[in-house]
Amino acid sequence: MSEESASLASSDTSGRPKGLLQQMEELMAALNADLSALDADLQSAGRAAKESDAG
Repeated sequence: MSEESASLASSDTSGRPKGLLQQMEELMAALNADLSALDADLQSAGRAAKESDAG
């Protein structure tokens, strides 16, 4: 996550500061999404490597 998006996560749409728990939940959700995408990329790369070895 970039610094800009991290700073945007510190307040809600009404401009009020968010609670620490809400900020942490949002950051954890973003991290989880990033890790899921990384996992999918690594799995597809592994499948491609196996297919090229088998071929």
